[in-house]
Amino acid sequence: MDTESKDLVILEKIYKTTPQIRQRDLAEIAGLSLGMTNAIVKRLAGKGLLTIKRVNNRNIHYIVTPKGIEEITLRSYLYFKKTIKNVVYYKESIEELVIDIKNQGYEGLILKGSSDLDFIVEHSCRKNGLIYIKNDKFNDNIFLLYSGNYIPDKDESNNNCAFLQSILV
Repeated sequence: MDTESKDLVILEKIYKTTPQIRQRDLAEIAGLSLGMTNAIVKRLAGKGLLTIKRVNNRNIHYIVTPKGIEEITLRSYLYFKKTIKNVVYYKESIEELVIDIKNQGYEGLILKGSSDLDFIVEHSCRKNGLIYIKNDKFNDNIFLLYSGNYIPDKDESNNNCAFLQSILV
């Protein structure tokens, strides 16, 4: 995760919790050292996205400013926009693969292993008239698509297969 993402994680966590959240908790949530978290909090305050209020020697309250709320909204929107763009790209890539599989004469496709993109594969198969199989039954007229987290056995590999990640690059 890059620095801007860590900034956003810290800013959002402060916004969503009470002002009493500790830097140690923020560091753990963001997966950063306490020193790095302290530097990020100070940088966010310097940008006017966060207000730091010292209650006493041991307690500090953090408050996200209106400018900070705008920053959270903007970054969330940009992240959402990027995600949608990626989903469209993945859909188009999977669609091309499914059409190619159908043109090669296959009747269906099996996706082995779990994938966050299985709904796109299933939709594309149905749209293009291919059978989408969610189990491991396999025959010669079915194309086999491996998800990113599935590692096939040596005896499973054949010419009727591809890896989902290889078509998405």
